[in-house]
Amino acid sequence: MSPKELDFASRAVFYTPEEHSQSISYPIYMSANFQYGGDIYDQIVAGARKEVNIYSRCGNPTEYKFEEHIAQLTGGTACLATASGMAAISHALFGILKAGDHIVADLTTYSSTHEFFDHRAGDFGLKVSLVDCTDVRAVENAFTDETKVLYVEAIANPTMKVPPLKALVELAHSRGIVVICDNTFASPAVCRPHEFGVDVVVESATKFIGGHNDAVGGVITLKSDILPADWLEDVRWNTLNKLGAPLSPFNAWLLLRGAQTLALRLEKQCANALALAKHLEAHPKVKRVFYPGLPSHPNHASASEQLRGGGAMLSFCVEDEASGVRLLKRLKLGSFAASLGGLRTTTQMPATMAFLDIPSQEREAMGVVDGLVRFSVGIEHVDDIIADVDQAIEQMHLDL
Repeated sequence: MSPKELDFASRAVFYTPEEHSQSISYPIYMSANFQYGGDIYDQIVAGARKEVNIYSRCGNPTEYKFEEHIAQLTGGTACLATASGMAAISHALFGILKAGDHIVADLTTYSSTHEFFDHRAGDFGLKVSLVDCTDVRAVENAFTDETKVLYVEAIANPTMKVPPLKALVELAHSRGIVVICDNTFASPAVCRPHEFGVDVVVESATKFIGGHNDAVGGVITLKSDILPADWLEDVRWNTLNKLGAPLSPFNAWLLLRGAQTLALRLEKQCANALALAKHLEAHPKVKRVFYPGLPSHPNHASASEQLRGGGAMLSFCVEDEASGVRLLKRLKLGSFAASLGGLRTTTQMPATMAFLDIPSQEREAMGVVDGLVRFSVGIEHVDDIIADVDQAIEQMHLDL
């Protein structure tokens, strides 16, 4: 039985043993350098690259195994691992774009992504239009003859918007535009954007893929009729190798190990998130809940088509920022911290944490309003999660 014939949960667990030792836990090749024994030097001079081990900035056997595993989980034809999720995003973009090119991106993206588009892209001669990518007509109107990339998030951070991927891909591809989708908030267990025609998928493997808050990394996967089949190898050698953001061998091993429990973890996390979202939606002190798995979500139709479950991320609004902060400080089980996707329920106030450096008017236009609370729901018992949130909500009006 080939991996392609297996259910996603089985594919997440299974990979072939290491060739020489037959170890079912792939070894960590903790080496920066590799000896040019035998005819390796001659192979390199003749043009061999990934076929031989040169130097770990260029690639490492543990990293290659992780890439192979993620490619088959995402449905991609190839994968490139990077030092972080932002490295995956920047390397994917720099692997396609040159000065003078135009990007259309969703107005609401992860804060560092938004700041790159809004503040830094112009330093490299790139032009960017930020629009609401749930509005296909707005995207179409933003395209120009110089547009090379359409950039979206499968589930927007932190507002939980879900864009209509099929419609956007069809529109972009009719003009030869590459579609890049950040799948971090979903993970391959919840959404596989390549199945909807997306050319390039980027993801912070730090989050759900790793799942244990113990390793930082990113991935880029490819499945495209627009980009060449060897595009990611070109990015490896001409972008990543020059800018210098490789994934360390130890982090590659940690993320590979984490990916094996991805399906198991997300099944529990999605179930917990749905239960919490339903509970919060009925809570008199919660103004509004944003969760793609709820019928009240404005993009529920797209979510139902594209997501397997509603995901493990949700956000909700309380009266004001101060109330939200008091709520999160009073959590006993949940963690008030940055990042997401780990085993523990982790929370933050986006407006004054991840999006703090973005001016308030821009934040509000993105939907990142004061009083918006973000939850990455963990694998704890759902009754305990709800009880913890309830006791914190009941005290959020009290000064600490």
